[in-house]
Amino acid sequence: MKTPIKKIRNIGITAHIDAGKTTTTERILFYTGRKHKIGSVDDGTTEMDWMDQERDHGITITAAATTCFWKDHEIHLIDTPGHVDFTVEVERSLRVLDGAIALFCAVGGVEAQSETVWRQADHYKVPRIAFINKMDRTGANFSRVIDMMSDRLTTHPLPIQLPIGTGDDFEGIIDLIKMKALYWNPNEQGQTFDFHDIPSTMRDEAELARETMIEEISSQNDELLEKYLENENISEDLIKNAIRSGTLANVFFPIMCGASLRNTGIQPLIDAIIDFLPSPKEVPAIEGIVPNTEKVEKREPKEDEPFSALAFKVASDLNVDKIIYCRLYSGVLRKGQVVLNVGKNKKERVMRILQVHANKKENCDQAYPGDIVALVGLKDTTTGDTLANQQHPVLLENIVFPEPVISVAIEPKSESDKNKLDSTIQILMEEDPTFTMKIDEETGQRVISGMGELHLEILTDRMFREFGVSARVGNLQVAYRETIGEVSEGRGKHIHKTEEQGIYGDIVLRVEPLPDTFGFEFIDASNETQIPPIYLPAIEKAIKVAMLNGPLSGYPVQGVKVTLLGGSYHETDSSEIAFEAATAIAFDNAVRKANPTLLEPIMQIQVTVPIEHAGQVISDLNSRRAQISQTESEGNMEIISATISLSKTFKYTTDLRSMTKGRGTFTMEFHQYQALTSSKLNNS
Repeated sequence: MKTPIKKIRNIGITAHIDAGKTTTTERILFYTGRKHKIGSVDDGTTEMDWMDQERDHGITITAAATTCFWKDHEIHLIDTPGHVDFTVEVERSLRVLDGAIALFCAVGGVEAQSETVWRQADHYKVPRIAFINKMDRTGANFSRVIDMMSDRLTTHPLPIQLPIGTGDDFEGIIDLIKMKALYWNPNEQGQTFDFHDIPSTMRDEAELARETMIEEISSQNDELLEKYLENENISEDLIKNAIRSGTLANVFFPIMCGASLRNTGIQPLIDAIIDFLPSPKEVPAIEGIVPNTEKVEKREPKEDEPFSALAFKVASDLNVDKIIYCRLYSGVLRKGQVVLNVGKNKKERVMRILQVHANKKENCDQAYPGDIVALVGLKDTTTGDTLANQQHPVLLENIVFPEPVISVAIEPKSESDKNKLDSTIQILMEEDPTFTMKIDEETGQRVISGMGELHLEILTDRMFREFGVSARVGNLQVAYRETIGEVSEGRGKHIHKTEEQGIYGDIVLRVEPLPDTFGFEFIDASNETQIPPIYLPAIEKAIKVAMLNGPLSGYPVQGVKVTLLGGSYHETDSSEIAFEAATAIAFDNAVRKANPTLLEPIMQIQVTVPIEHAGQVISDLNSRRAQISQTESEGNMEIISATISLSKTFKYTTDLRSMTKGRGTFTMEFHQYQALTSSKLNNS
């Protein structure tokens, strides 16, 4: 039986690495009856971390989707990675989710990747509940995490629970809505819990916290505000309605707590998904552009609207060519239906519709607005593509992904392995838009690029284990970029005369640096007597191709505004090919005169080490030319924040383990591109 759309929740779980996302997801699946045994990350028995590489590393690599049911509601749940190398999985998941649970470690608080995923959720305006996990850990501090959320995330946390004790003394939680203490029964794997009166030692603290909560939410409900001002009794339903209104509007974020590994606090968290996060009907209707027009059209989450969906993930499958994960926004999709891939203007037939539970899949005949499903049979669809009704197409906003920053050469061990390697790379590129490959023109080598050392390590390991590829992997290389520092002009001529016909292309370009070093802008300042408009698309295309290989070092060029000033053409001898060739020459000439500069990726790094090893680690970072911005003590650990050249981080995992006897950890994310000085270039 189909679940009413108002009882559907599309949510994700996001956090910094090791905050306990997968452990929390396992408990949600267990208590909702989706699985009958709790899996363990340490034992490699979790449901959502099903890849060999995930179980080997003890981390989530790919966003896994599942469906579970709670109190007659249907929850589509996506467990996303916490490691920054796999941020693409978080980005594309947040694009299609309606709500999220943001997990924070009660000891670590707001860590580097916590900030990154919070900013991503802010970008997509995703309502969130925060769950402060690991309250049973030594050093857990509920209030400190809330303060960190306010300071570092510039957000408005709303505690609706309090922990009873911390660390070894953590016993349960206080529900500030019910004003009751909850204690879980450990002998029953936390499946049952009891309500008791709030401990007398915490009564004053709980009453003050509830008073603060009521005051904060009173702006969301006039009836509640009136009762609050008149000092009247306020019902649970009134409080929940006010919290829901503020959460959906991103005015504040409810804060809960627990200890997932100890099976404490999960059922109230699932209740909060139902109570405070939106159904597909409660988020703004999706908007798109009608093809070949500038008309913006809304699609409401209704069955009688034209079908529209966004493909947000591609996955390979041993039994079929590939499966496409989609979020349906409007209309009904039926098995066997022909739909339009709007951006590519290609028809696709949906051979199968699958409801997904991690790597297990169940067939279904149709899907409805708000559903997250996997589709089989789509040959040309990739991540970010819009699928729509053929008669009423609409193009939804695509998903923008960051550029890769690290590369490595990979070669087949034998000629017979070449085709297998190429086809495997193609499959993995379809799955992961931040994974790319190009052929080095000088060496002929295949060079694969990704978001970090671990990213490429996992992908190459998948090639060997999952796809059976035999290949040699070279040393890591930094994905440098080129830009320019000055304004200059360049002319390019491609003029030849043959016996059969002439070839004529003549272009004058101006290049100038853009404030945004990632940007590109093309402007036509010529007139039709110089360059006919018919050739403009070929010229712009040729500029973009030329930017892939800069004249300074062969790295891509970025941060450039290119203006077509003029040139000349021949009525019979000019062609698109001639102007493309002339454009490449003009661009090369202009850039060479514009003070081209090599850019290197600078990373934001956060290193957590025992205090006794902090001095050695800081000294090592200084030797790597890192710029240390902050050091902060947290219990017996030191947290060191710095920026560092990507080239200086290769094999840092091994070096850090050696310096700290295996106790040091670090996270790293892209910060910015920075000009590479000649001294740095010589030392790199």
